[in-house]
Parts: sequence; structure tokens; C-alpha cells
Amino acid sequence: MDLDDLTVDNTYQLGGSDDERERAKNAALIEELDRKKKFRKMAVPTDDKKVRERLRAYGEPMTLFGEGPGDRRDRLKYVQEQIEQARGGGGDGMDVDGDSDESSDSEEEEEGEFYTEGSDDLLEARRKLARYSLSKARTRIARQRVEVGLPLGKIVSLRKEVFSELKTFNNLGSQFGDDRPLSTIRFSPNSQYILTTSWTGDTKIWDLPNLNPVSTKKGHLDKIGGAAWHPQATLPGGIGEDGVNFATGGGEGSVKLWSMSGDKPIATLTGHENRVGRVAFHPSGSYLGSAGFDGTWRLWDVEKQKELLTQEGHSKEVYALAFQDDGALVSSGGFDAIGRVWDIRTGRTAMVLDGHIKEILAMDFAPNGYQVATGSGDDTVRIWDLRALKTQYMIPAHKSSVSDVRFFKSSSEISSIGINGDLPLSGTVKGGVTDSTLMEVDQDKSDDNDNVVQEEEEDVKPNINGNANGSTSTSTGTRTEPIEGLNRSGLFLITSGFDCNVRIWSSDEWSLIKNLPTDSGKVMSVDISSDSKFIASASYSRSFHLFGGDKSL
Repeated sequence: MDLDDLTVDNTYQLGGSDDERERAKNAALIEELDRKKKFRKMAVPTDDKKVRERLRAYGEPMTLFGEGPGDRRDRLKYVQEQIEQARGGGGDGMDVDGDSDESSDSEEEEEGEFYTEGSDDLLEARRKLARYSLSKARTRIARQRVEVGLPLGKIVSLRKEVFSELKTFNNLGSQFGDDRPLSTIRFSPNSQYILTTSWTGDTKIWDLPNLNPVSTKKGHLDKIGGAAWHPQATLPGGIGEDGVNFATGGGEGSVKLWSMSGDKPIATLTGHENRVGRVAFHPSGSYLGSAGFDGTWRLWDVEKQKELLTQEGHSKEVYALAFQDDGALVSSGGFDAIGRVWDIRTGRTAMVLDGHIKEILAMDFAPNGYQVATGSGDDTVRIWDLRALKTQYMIPAHKSSVSDVRFFKSSSEISSIGINGDLPLSGTVKGGVTDSTLMEVDQDKSDDNDNVVQEEEEDVKPNINGNANGSTSTSTGTRTEPIEGLNRSGLFLITSGFDCNVRIWSSDEWSLIKNLPTDSGKVMSVDISSDSKFIASASYSRSFHLFGGDKSL
């Protein structure tokens, strides 16, 4: 047989059926790898309770014999994968809540910025707030212009005098405050009383400097998160003892208004759906702000005893709240580590304070009107510049959480401008500058502001303010500085922390002036009197401390 006799088979396939099986096997392996890759990327809840609920919703057994939490999550992934394959999808279009990408995108669009129509009462309040804040801002800017023209040596001498006195501060004594930890401590506007609140729900008032108890107010059913004095409380010609002198916010979700004379609250403001954090009076005294663990802060009309505004904007609990001294802005800080500055005249956000890595526990505006300090659980204090819209300085203030921050505000800075925008009477001394000086400096702008500042005639206000017409005297009865002098407000900042320390910082270079150890546990709150003679701190150990310098007593 030679080669010509061999039969040629043109239909022969190398490998035959074995080769086909090999290719099919490889394709199956690749498909399995792709499935496992998508399987790993598939989002399912980590909470075992939610996994069980999801399985039940899909009509699957909540648990199988011998199945652990990890096995249940894998089974949920497999079920979701089968559902997606049945729908013809790729298996990666589900989010943690079991919604498709399209639905989640639509939800994100719905969660954007939105506006809620306000009431007529809110509109009227914002008009009053605008008149008030423009008057205050005009006075402040005119004063700052005068101070800019003063000799530098005079400014340096004043700072040295103030800081030298602060360096002499030491612990003057302590007092047992309550049966449970204290939460807030605040000096009265006339610097003659101290107000403390505790987790028992009680509020106590003490005299100065002996720290003898004056009265105890019982009304909250849960721990008190914040307290604030009315700006004109305890001042001659201001709020009477029967009027609203201070406010407190409790864990049961209510805000209570108190007088100095009565044992029961004048009014109870309800609306928060959870615990109330810090509370603060608007500088005019006619409005009150409260921070809530329901993720909102609220604005209340003190005279009408009703809620004007419920402001959302935080993703978690809101704890800190502070008003600018001009009355135009309010800042809120929450457990989402974000702070927000709001223009309460318009309801818009003026600035987002994004920089802390843990919850914001305290905040306060500087008297200059453009700085705000925030204290956080990340152990730092940040100084924010509202003009530059950024952090101006970061202070590594404490070795543990910063619980409170307070700028010093002099008693001569206590405003006598009414809520309708009235300017003080002629000749009043305000922070070392007379009103006649302010009018000369700002004469070129007086014509523009007359139309805005002009007061509308109003009826007599109710007696909730403790006097007949709600007016306040321009004489505060407190210490004023010489006309040719500088105002001391804002020269320094005090902070408290869970490291058991109270610290004083200069506000020019943010350097440490004095450290005041308490040696009695976490410091929950701190405050300084308006005459700069005393500093008080409230501790988790149920006691509070009084600090003072050589000239305090």
C-alpha cells in the first residue's frame, strides 16, 4: 500500500467530544468566577435582624438548622442574585435596602435642598429680627472703626492687663451640686448668681461668691441638657423676678421657661420628638432656640409661647446651639460632626462648618461678629471665619472631648436695643465709646439705615417679660469702662474638657494663658461672669468649682 491508496477524511475534528467538554468546563469556571465576584460585591445588611427580615420579605425561611449569621448573609446574597437573574439583571443593581439603582437615584434627588412655607408669625418675627440685627451690626461696626484708630500701644497695654489678671486665677472653692452629674453652669447677667442643671432634672440657683443655695426648680422628668439666662434677667430695669428669667431643656423633649420667684415653670414648650440639648436666648430676649436629638433645632416665641420654626439640616442629633451677638445668625452643631451657620432673617444656610471628625458638643460666637468657635469630641476647638468661609485656626485644646466653649463678653456689652430695632438713648456708654461718637463715625450711612431701623408702633407687651411694656433701661447698673478705653469683650476664650481641665486662651494668637485643673472628673460645662471676676465649671462628679483671681474677692 502506498500513500495514494490512503482515504482522506475532511470531516475529522481534533479532540472530538473531549475537546468540547473542556471548552464547556472552562466557560463554566469563568462564569462561576464572575458570579462569585458579583456575589462578593453585592450589598446586604450586616445587622442579622435586618437579614432575617429581608429573607422573610423574599418568602425564604428566616433561619435554617445550624445556620449562623454569616451563612444567612450568604444565603441572602444568593437569593438576591437569583431574583436579579430572573429579572434579567446583572445582580449588582441592588443596594443595602433592596432598592434598585434607579429608585436610589430618585431618592437622592428627593433628598436635595427643599424649602417649607413659613407661618405669618415667622414672617413677622423675621422682620423684627432684621430690624434688630441691622441696628446692632451698625453700632458694632462703628465701634470697631473707632477702636481701629486707637494707638497700638494702648491696645497692647489693655491685653497685658487682662492676661496678667487671668494668670492669677486659681480654685477658690467647690460646692456639691446635686445627686447626679451636673450638665450646665451659667452666670446670671448681673454676675451675682450661678445657675446649675443636673441629670436629676433639677435646676438650682446659687449666690456669689459664697455659693449658698438660693432656690431649686423642679419640673423636668429627665436629665437637663441645657440652660440659658434671659439677656436682661437680674438687671436693674430689665426683666422682673416674675418674668421669664431663664430657660431649660430636658430629656423628655420639652423646654421650660422659669421665673426667679416661682417654683413652677411659667410655660412648657413642647414639639421636640426626643431629648433637648443646649438652649439659647436670642440677644433680644424675645426668642429662644433649642437643639434637639430629633435632628432639628427650633425657634420659639417667648412672649407667645409658641414654636415659630423647625429647622432640619443635620443627619444626626443636634446638640449645640448659639446666637450671634448681632442677632442675625444662629449656629447649630450635631453628632454628624457638621456645624451650620444659619441666617435666621431668611432661613438660608450662611456657612457649613465641616472639619471636625467627631461630634460637635459646644459652640459660641465671638463678639466681633465674624468668628465662631466650636468644640468637638475630637479634642479640638476650631475657630471659623465667616468672612473667609473656612477654618481660621485649630486649637488642640484638651486631651479628651471638649465639652464647652465660651467667649468673654463684658457687662458693658449687654445690649439695650429692643426687638423693634430701637437704638440706645443718647449719651449711653457702650464698650468705651459714646453713642455720639458712633453717630459721627456712621453719619454717612445714617440716611440709608433710617428706613430700615425705623420702629413700628406696637401694643403693650404681655407681662411675661416681667414689666409693663417690655422695655429695658439703658442703665444696666453694672461696671462700665472709661469712654476713652477699649472694650474687653472677646479678648479671650475659655474651654472645658473631659480631661478634668478648664483652660483660658487668648483670642489674638490662640495661645494658652492659664490651665485650671479641677481634679474632680469630667468637666461638663464652663462659663465666665460678665465682670470677668469669676469662672465656674460643672463636673460629672456632681460638684461645681469657682475660680477667681487676686481681684475677684
